[in-house]
Amino acid sequence: MSDKGKLVVISGPSGVGKSSIVREVLARTGAVFSVSATTRRPRPGETDGREYHFVDRPTFEAMIARGELLEWAEVFGDYYGTPAGPVREAIDAGRTVILEIDIQGGLQVHEKHPQAVFVLILPPSEAELRRRLAGRGTEANGSLQQRLAKAAEEIRTARDSGVYTHLVVNDDLERAIQEVVEIVTRESRQP
Repeated sequence: MSDKGKLVVISGPSGVGKSSIVREVLARTGAVFSVSATTRRPRPGETDGREYHFVDRPTFEAMIARGELLEWAEVFGDYYGTPAGPVREAIDAGRTVILEIDIQGGLQVHEKHPQAVFVLILPPSEAELRRRLAGRGTEANGSLQQRLAKAAEEIRTARDSGVYTHLVVNDDLERAIQEVVEIVTRESRQP
């Protein structure tokens, strides 16, 4: 990848508020959002090409085989991954590109692009994360317990890796947004 633009990876466990933060950061900075591909079904209100590129398993597996993904993982039985082409094109054009991906994906990106900026969004507490996940209404109780266990594991992994040099606690949404905006703006100015 070229050094013309910047790649910013924003990660955190499910339910931590990444999407809300990223949406505002994009609006306030003019950065480009990298739309991931997934095999999971769309949730109500999601549109193909906006939140995700929704594809079937054979299509996703063909993308893996052709080396078309910057990173990918299987999470809770579904594939998620970042198509490399659009990211490369935007960076070559001098744009700041934001990837909203899980921690496993962020670590894969770091292996290929250690010069990227890595931001970890954290919940203020496990109890608050539980409340947010339950409030989404998309989790059955067993799934909620799985996601909470996965969140604790992901946070440990991210902190132990040393890759995520920017840690933002989402205890106040506007403050967290502003903190990430400042990181993106500052890092986008650096060569």
